[in-house]
Amino acid sequence: MRRPRRLRGCAGCGRGTGRRGLAAAEAAEAARSRPRARGAPAAARAARLRARCAAMARPPGPSRGVWAPLFWLLLAGPAACAASPGDDGAGPGGRGPRGRVRGDAGADEAVRRHDSSYGTFAGEFYDLRYLSEEGYPFPTAPPVDPFAKIKVDDCGKTKGCFRYGKPGCNAETCDYFLSYRIIGADVEFELSADTDGWVAVGFSSDRKMGGDDVMACVHDDNGRVRIQHFYNVGQWAKEIQRNPARDEEGVYENNRVTCRFKRPVNVPRDETIVDLHLSWYYLFAWGPAIQGSITRHDIDSPPTSERVVSIYKYEDIFMPSAAYQTFSSPFCLLLIVALTFYLLMGTP
Repeated sequence: MRRPRRLRGCAGCGRGTGRRGLAAAEAAEAARSRPRARGAPAAARAARLRARCAAMARPPGPSRGVWAPLFWLLLAGPAACAASPGDDGAGPGGRGPRGRVRGDAGADEAVRRHDSSYGTFAGEFYDLRYLSEEGYPFPTAPPVDPFAKIKVDDCGKTKGCFRYGKPGCNAETCDYFLSYRIIGADVEFELSADTDGWVAVGFSSDRKMGGDDVMACVHDDNGRVRIQHFYNVGQWAKEIQRNPARDEEGVYENNRVTCRFKRPVNVPRDETIVDLHLSWYYLFAWGPAIQGSITRHDIDSPPTSERVVSIYKYEDIFMPSAAYQTFSSPFCLLLIVALTFYLLMGTP
């Protein structure tokens, strides 16, 4: 009997020797003879896309990271930002987002809990803006305390005072008024004068103008009273930028300029600023102002203290104005007595 011939070939073309080569050849022949289905690659791509969408639609597991909860929060929309019953205004009897009093839960279903879908912060910001649009005012700063009136009852007791004007006048009726007292390391001054311009006090080594340290309260065109520091050069006052005043306050009322400020007792050595722990003559002056700048004082010879003043000694000193000095002068009183005696005795 004739032995069958063994086939020889290569594995790449499906032919070979032995049983393995024969099986590979038969498999290749079957694959070539099988008809190819059209559209197979497109169907495979569609299947992969459906699988990917299904994977994205599944709830995220713990391995999704911190971005998955944020993703689902954005997909949830405004429902995720609704206020809980424990939030302010969420329960019965609370207040809605626009400040309205809420009633029962069923009656207030139409009131939106939050007008923003970006979270509680965005909702509260919207509510604040909406409140301002409806005319509800925002909180404002508390009003400034009014100027406390100067107390003259303490003159000569807890503070020193100088009064110039009508006998018995006070801080609101004198032509000029000054008080001083020590508070800690400072001296508090109170000044008032019958003027619409400025009122000042000068510290001098003599009773003349020139080379004096001056503190002035100036009423400007805006209605404010500012505390300024000056240095007298002859008959002119030069403003000094270095101002030792602090805790300043002032007011212009009833055609009077009134102010209050503090100044340190001890200051670094300076030509324009004196140490108040030393005794000085006090110069008193007041006058008009033009656009917040001081001009010449009202009277030619402003009053001064008769002797040096110590801030550690409290006195209540009255100085009559020119209208009352005539009858208070000793010479004038003696003249009046002589004339009266002459009239009573008659002529011989």
